[in-house]
Amino acid sequence: MTSSITTASTPAAAGHPVRAALLLGALGVVFGDIGTSPIYAFRESLKAAGGAAGEATVFGVLSLVFWAILLVVAAKYVTFVMKADNEGEGGTMALLSLALPVAGRWRAGLLVVGLAGASLFFGDAMITPAISVLSAIEGLQIAVPAVTPYVVPIAAVVLIGLFAIQSRGSGSVGFLFGPVMAVWFLTLAALGLYHTLQYPRVLLALDPRYAVAYASHGGGTVTFAVLGSVFLALTGGEALYADMGHFGRKAIRINWFAVVLPALVLVYLGQGALVLSDPSAAANPFFLLFPGWMLVPAILLTTAATVIASQAVLSGAFALIQQAIQLGAIPRLDVRQTSEESVGQVYVPQVNWLLALVVLALVFGFRSSDALANAYGIAVAGDMLVTTLLVTTVAYARWKWPAILVFPTAGLFLLLDVTFVLANVHKIPAGGWFPLLVGAIALTLMLVWRKGRRIAFERRDENAVKLTDFIAGLEKPGAPIRLQGTAIYLTKQADMVPSALALNVKHNGVVHSRIVLLKVTTERVPRVAEANRLKVEELPSGFRLVWLVFGFAEKPDVMAALKHHEQAIGCDPEKASFFIGRENPVPSLKPDLSPFEERLYAFMVRNAVNAPDYFRIAPERVVELGTRVEM
Repeated sequence: MTSSITTASTPAAAGHPVRAALLLGALGVVFGDIGTSPIYAFRESLKAAGGAAGEATVFGVLSLVFWAILLVVAAKYVTFVMKADNEGEGGTMALLSLALPVAGRWRAGLLVVGLAGASLFFGDAMITPAISVLSAIEGLQIAVPAVTPYVVPIAAVVLIGLFAIQSRGSGSVGFLFGPVMAVWFLTLAALGLYHTLQYPRVLLALDPRYAVAYASHGGGTVTFAVLGSVFLALTGGEALYADMGHFGRKAIRINWFAVVLPALVLVYLGQGALVLSDPSAAANPFFLLFPGWMLVPAILLTTAATVIASQAVLSGAFALIQQAIQLGAIPRLDVRQTSEESVGQVYVPQVNWLLALVVLALVFGFRSSDALANAYGIAVAGDMLVTTLLVTTVAYARWKWPAILVFPTAGLFLLLDVTFVLANVHKIPAGGWFPLLVGAIALTLMLVWRKGRRIAFERRDENAVKLTDFIAGLEKPGAPIRLQGTAIYLTKQADMVPSALALNVKHNGVVHSRIVLLKVTTERVPRVAEANRLKVEELPSGFRLVWLVFGFAEKPDVMAALKHHEQAIGCDPEKASFFIGRENPVPSLKPDLSPFEERLYAFMVRNAVNAPDYFRIAPERVVELGTRVEM
């Protein structure tokens, strides 16, 4: 029996029409990271080239930046990867959920690769706010040199303010930030156009032959150093895909091609034109684009833009965390829905404040955007490589695109990704180790959690009784006493007696007259239509087996869903008692986990949000029954 009650699901952003307000909101959240890269990317690229400001170097660097943006961001992400939306959702977890079912014998390896990509994204989410805000505040040193000792404390205050407003939700923040980013991109375009017209010859840098000539004649060490800095112009490309569930593919594509890409191209050309006109401007070509009287307002605008840049990766990180929880990759955390119009807009308090602490540590530890540039890039490049592998799997095995189309395209993107990964390897000793360490920790946590959960379920079910045998035994002499009322038991296996029911019978010797065995599952799709939300199977002796299905981007509000389907389940959930088993991991004489894995898994279990809170079950209706599980 399947219910067909009107939907209670929160719709995807992709389902909304593209209106001016949505475009403005997307501009405020999605493009901040890549939109503020011009502050430091061209400067760092010239430094990597030896600080030379000759025409060959400037043209070569500009050509590399332009074609990197065109091929990696415009062609790969905005045009190709964004086709791989999982019902509107983007990001590594959404892509992984598309790739795994069709991976065949490569499934296990692809899972680890996908989780590694998601882990590397967190390294990016930590460095982006630090380098973006620091680079903006450092502009004050040009206008007011006396402020130099206070750059780091000012940046810290700005960042604390950013993390403090995250609970308002990316939608509200986006519409607050949207007008600022609109002014930002218009300013970039206007300044870039002005300086380009002063030195129109700089337009020759758009010829890809300058990029090829510089890369082939610059020398291996210098070329890779320059490419590692050129890659800074691409940071934020992965966030475009990760944030797709917030505003939809159409809004992101329109903004990119109509506003963001033209503004970026113009501002990079403008910086090149300025440096060719005045080689001393190579020290800080972005801020020197502004005339003296505009410098202070420009610094304020830049600071606002870099705060917004941080928002892009924070929004993507929250969405990724929610998807990872629903797919069972990490423990349950407190995920708060911040919009009734779009599921993708969520806030995770624990992650927000953990990121805040690490970002502040980065600011006080590295103390300059130059130093942070040495740590930035390797994690993003690795994440982009993972995305290419996953989307290639989806295109070939799921979409059934012909090999003659898929593999040449994938080969080009893989060549670019591998090149940029190698170009960033030299950064590891100078700070690049940090995002790799963050990624390794995150991947270890996910792998240990998955392994621990699998073992815990196996141990718990070793002595489990078949549900059919248990129900048959209720009609025999010596059966447990039947109490009036309804009991709802959460269960993992539809054919076995849940541990909470077995414990209740063991210790209390009673079974309620009406029993609902509730199996809550997460599909590998972002959201489930309400018509397909619930399935009920009638069993003997007052038992009902109920499947409650959510998508990985939905909030699993069990009470609300059951209330919507009250007639189908045959009881009022607000009057029923919910019995939930709670496993407490303890050491085993024959452990399947190493001592380190065992301690780590136990720590995660203790700090996970408990089932009643996660499933939004009223605490006064819950009875928890604990059992020890040897690991």
